[in-house]
This record gives sequence, C-alpha cells and structure tokens, in this order.
Amino acid sequence: MQFRAALFAMTMLAAPLALAGRAAAQPVAGPYVSLGGGLDLKSSVTQKNINIGGRDYSGDRKVVFKNGYDLNAAIGYGFNNGWRVELEGDYIRNAADKMKAGVFSAPASGHETQYGGFLNGIYDFDIGLPWLYPYVGAGVGWQEAKYNDFSVTGLTINEARGSFAYQGIVGLSFPIAPLKGLSATLEYRFIGLTAARRYHYTGGFVPVSVRQQGEYNNQINVGLRYEFAPPAPPAPAPTPASAPMAAPAPAPAKTYLVFFDWDKYNLTPRATQIIAQAASDSHTQNVTTLEVNGYTDTSGTADYNMGLSERRAKAVAAQLVADGVPASEIEMHGYGETHLLVPTGPGVREPQNRRVEIIFH
Repeated sequence: MQFRAALFAMTMLAAPLALAGRAAAQPVAGPYVSLGGGLDLKSSVTQKNINIGGRDYSGDRKVVFKNGYDLNAAIGYGFNNGWRVELEGDYIRNAADKMKAGVFSAPASGHETQYGGFLNGIYDFDIGLPWLYPYVGAGVGWQEAKYNDFSVTGLTINEARGSFAYQGIVGLSFPIAPLKGLSATLEYRFIGLTAARRYHYTGGFVPVSVRQQGEYNNQINVGLRYEFAPPAPPAPAPTPASAPMAAPAPAPAKTYLVFFDWDKYNLTPRATQIIAQAASDSHTQNVTTLEVNGYTDTSGTADYNMGLSERRAKAVAAQLVADGVPASEIEMHGYGETHLLVPTGPGVREPQNRRVEIIFH
C-alpha cells in the first residue's frame, strides 16, 4: 500500500511537467546529463551465520529499514535510434527500524547508506506522441553498503562492504516545450546486490560477526535530463524559384534525394551512400548552405507526419555532420505531407514522397 501511494504521489508531481512539455521532440541524440532522486523502499536484510567468539551459530535475523531516499546523476550519449548508454553514480540512505528474530524483535538505530556506480543501457520508444517517450533499461555496476552507527541490543556496526550490483529501469520522459533539449523524467528502479558480505559488531565482551547476502531496493524517482545537441535554426523565408540570382552566372542549385521506408526515419545503406556523396561534393563546390528538407507521404495524421518529416531531416543532417559537413552550414526543415513529389490523395503510401531533399546553395 505504501509503494502504491508513493507511485501515485510521484505521478501527480510529474503531471504539470508533462503538460508543459507538449513540444516536438525526438529520441535522445548526442551527449546528455541527468539528475534524479526520490523515494527508496528497501526490503528487509537477512543476517545469518552468526559467529560469536569464534563459534558459528545457526538462526537468521532480519534487519528492517524505514523508507529512505536516493539520489543519482549520469552522463550519457544517445545514438538517435532509440538506444543510449550512460555512466551513473548513485547514493541511497535508509534509517534502521528494528531487528527481528522469529517472533521476537528489538529496536534498532543508525542507518545504512549505499553508493557506487552503474553502466546502463537504455532504449527510448517513439510512440508517435511528441510530448511522451517511454523507456526501459538495465545496468550493472558496484555498490558499497555501509552501516553507520547501526546499533541493536548494545552492539554496533560501523563498516562498509562492496558487492556487484544490477538494476532494472522503467520510465517516462516528458520534453519541456520552452527549453529545447530539456525533459522531465518519472521512473521506477529495482536495484539488487549479490555478494555475500560479513559485518562485525563491536561493544560486546566477545567478537560477534554476521553474514549478509542479497539486498534489494525499490525506487520511485523524478528528475531532469538535458541534451546538448543544438536545436535546428529557424526556417528562413523561402526564395521564389523564379527569382533571379544576384550573382552573375550562378550555378544551379544541386539536389540530392534520400528515400525512407514507410513510417521510418532510420537511414538505409543506399541513403548513407547518397549522403556521403553530397557531403563530398559540398567540399569541392562553392557551397555556403546545405538545405535539408524532410517530407512524408499522406498516410498518417498531419501532426504526426510533421514530426516524422523533422526526424528524417535530423537523421540526414546528423549523417552529413558525421561525413564532415560543418553543422553551421546546415539548415533543417520539416514539411510533413506537403510538397508531394508524386501528387496523391490522402492515406496513400507513396514511396517517392517519403524523402529528404539535400539542396546546395
């Protein structure tokens, strides 16, 4: 019941950010940073193999923790195809509540902290809504689990022990309209530690130690993520095709056509060849600007097609930059289902209309 209430509260906190974030966006592209934190629900931890004065005794005891909090920060890179990787550091704190042994229990004090890092792989889903991107991920890393003044029945632990750790991530990101590249996040995380660890109590007449293995945390987090990829410049007023060029004997604008599969914006091998040729030709010709215009066919809604055309233009522009064209020389536009290369009615999947035009100026 406590976990469900926490999830509801975090959802309510993130709702205004979701409404503010109704802006056109794409899956993460390029470098980014993120910060987050929230509620940590730690499961009880079993202490077993109790050693007193050098002798082992059977019997398990459970340490019960109060709800705590967690903080995390990450740096990462998105590949503009849904996949991204990140390096994350985290910190978790939970106060001790009590120690249970069978039907008996005793109050406990102090707290446990966890800190360390994860290497995460995450996939963002483009579901056709420019204000919402679900994502899932997993990570592996290392966590130090430290008891800080943990005390029960007059015995105290002040020790840290490390363990291999793993985590699963399920989340939602909400692009925030006024700030290009900034998104709010709401996510659930499950973290587990695997290694057996032995802790030593002090304060008794004889040495006492216990063995722990397995430790699990459930988290509900909110956060912010910022992408460093610069936004596309605003579209200039189009120049009429019949308008004469000011320079004498101008060279005609050269156009390259890059085609896409239906409802896709990833580049085919043939598309990559055409873009590479355009990038190469731009170095040998007197080119000041490369106009990259994205289009779609008439299947789908007008709003969705506008976003798809912008994603196609962004994918081509990113490949041009990778092929050596300065980003400052590229102008990107998305025109949706307008300016059809092959005139059709609505709802027609015409392959030649699913394109990006690269135009030299």
